[in-house]
Amino acid sequence: MVRLPVWLPSAAMFCFSVIAMSQQPALTPEGSYSATQLPISIGGHPVISLSQARPADPSRPAIIQAEIVPGMGMNIYQLRAWLPGKGVIEMLEAPPIEAATHSARVGGGILLPWANRMRGKVSADEKTLETRALGRKLILPANRRGKEPGAERHSIHGLFLARAMDRVETFSAADHASVAGSLDAGDFNGHWLSKTQVAVTAMLKQGTFAFDVVAKNTGSEPLPVGIGWHPFFLYPSGQRGQVRLRLPARRRALVNNYDDVFPTGQLVAVKGTRYDFSPHGGAPLNDLYLDDCFVDLERTAEGHTVAELSDPAARYGVRIRATSPQVRAIQVFAPLTRKVVAVEPQFNLADPFGKVWGPEVDTGMVTLRPGESVTYSVRLELFVP
Repeated sequence: MVRLPVWLPSAAMFCFSVIAMSQQPALTPEGSYSATQLPISIGGHPVISLSQARPADPSRPAIIQAEIVPGMGMNIYQLRAWLPGKGVIEMLEAPPIEAATHSARVGGGILLPWANRMRGKVSADEKTLETRALGRKLILPANRRGKEPGAERHSIHGLFLARAMDRVETFSAADHASVAGSLDAGDFNGHWLSKTQVAVTAMLKQGTFAFDVVAKNTGSEPLPVGIGWHPFFLYPSGQRGQVRLRLPARRRALVNNYDDVFPTGQLVAVKGTRYDFSPHGGAPLNDLYLDDCFVDLERTAEGHTVAELSDPAARYGVRIRATSPQVRAIQVFAPLTRKVVAVEPQFNLADPFGKVWGPEVDTGMVTLRPGESVTYSVRLELFVP
């Protein structure tokens, strides 16, 4: 059985709460929480809304609502926050939940059993590609290509995004609201090694949001696992130039271009360059386009990796705290044409089994023996910059 994260009471996996449905649940009274099924089903499961009251102190920002889609890989589809001076804002770029689609381009998709890109020999019909992991052949969906003529098809964002959970349970108490989903993914329809059981838990508590992803090897062979998260954070002011990013990274991975975004195998220092976001308080984005993998991460005394995205013009900041020691990279996507910044803590570098990486580079994939599990954990906190 997959072990529950310590911050989720064990009752959450055994006591299913049947809660009255409403389109937009009212905010709960101060000090109480709710976990509500919305009257919208995707992938055979209702969308779950976790909510709590606005803070008693209106000058304190807080995350007050989360929409989770169990039928779409437990996608953290929308987060809403109370922001002093602005009221309730949406934190993630996503259309209304009624228009949700299976896409990594909206909300916050969970990436598993690998994050980022994977290259290989593309089939004649360009629907699949062949690569190798742990000495074994893998056939993966070739689900992306760049926009330039002749761009190479590749596989991106793992195999979990569109999967519906086998079991979904909700729980609410005086101090938190949470939802748990579990899936026996097997070998991901023949695309992956061994067998994987996945458990995702998400919690709203005291103005913060947290989630854990547990992957367990339930097969008889070694299981390679990489886990990541793909949230498209909005910045409320819409003024990109002054938005600041802080990344605890010493190096970044060079890519062939920003169309393919394939790693070259070279890791270069960021200090003294436009890509250095490591100082306290970070550095402004200005007009810099980013689709880069940052590595060689500094950690806090607790072993956490902490990134920050702040919008001083809106007096808004979100702290992305990855507590898993296996997180080795942060992918950042900051386009010039959309008012979003994706800050993606992940276990693995792009194309982790690619030949471009020499034997001296640990590309971050975790190998689980039969019966072993690994946990990916992220917590979001708001602050005033």
